[in-house]
Amino acid sequence: MPRVSGLQAVSGEDPVSDMQAGLCRSSDKAHQAASAHPALPMHARLPINRCNLPAAILGGLTFQLHPAALVLDGIGDPHKPLFALLDDTADAAERAAHFGRYMEHHFRLSHPEDAGFDGGQKKSRLRASYLRVVRGWAFDAESREAAVLKGWVESRFGLAPRHHGEPLREPGSAAWQRYVAMRAAGLYATNGLEEQLDLLYAYCQYELARQFPRRSHLRLYRGVNRLAEHETLSDNGRGERIVLLNNVNSFSRSRERAGEFGDDVLAVDVPLAKLAFFHSLLPGMLRSEDEYVVIGGLYRVRLARV
Repeated sequence: MPRVSGLQAVSGEDPVSDMQAGLCRSSDKAHQAASAHPALPMHARLPINRCNLPAAILGGLTFQLHPAALVLDGIGDPHKPLFALLDDTADAAERAAHFGRYMEHHFRLSHPEDAGFDGGQKKSRLRASYLRVVRGWAFDAESREAAVLKGWVESRFGLAPRHHGEPLREPGSAAWQRYVAMRAAGLYATNGLEEQLDLLYAYCQYELARQFPRRSHLRLYRGVNRLAEHETLSDNGRGERIVLLNNVNSFSRSRERAGEFGDDVLAVDVPLAKLAFFHSLLPGMLRSEDEYVVIGGLYRVRLARV
């Protein structure tokens, strides 16, 4: 299957490159290009992250159209044995089993005493793991586990959360402080929980490369309510918009399934590099049979009818 840019897939138009000479010959054309490809707002990004690309790039619209691989710091060399084992395993279910066993062993998930836990700590914290975060997110996107996941994206990719129970528009506000408190509570007394999510993301990207070797995007759908309240940077009046999504979002591959969760359905071509995990990555991982968890930023979206 030929690689098709996100803009082509959504709108049928030819992709626009800001490197084309015609876009750079006058201030007027430069202004038009900037309008077509608005930058990720400064309030939605951090100046640093733990990724090979800065948030201003990976969270921008150009990345959606022309994505590149995203690599988190500290994943490559320390975990070479895991990925060497996966390379030698042809069956996806067997690879998932290898990954699960590796996580159990590397983070001592079944033996928390080996990681320094003692009998005086709450037993509930001993069970905190990447799987608990994923399941907590699936149960409630405003939960403590969801705050941990949003905080992980904020730290690793430099994309600030835009909503957690209520809009997050100003760092230091009461809403922001509640989010930070929930995130801290979710991380307290855990064993490398964000590092576990790092490895989950790396494994997700590995599996996507094996399952979709010639694809750069997946067409996904998201049901939303109160569309007018979403952060929209532009609207062409013909059902296509540029929106700033929360830093983590649930999508579906089924348009009909997405329609069960909102009055409007957004169709989005999501770069594989911005998929954090998905329902079939590990057995019983998400309760929904077609859920994909997407890292946010700017996206060109189209309203889709169910």
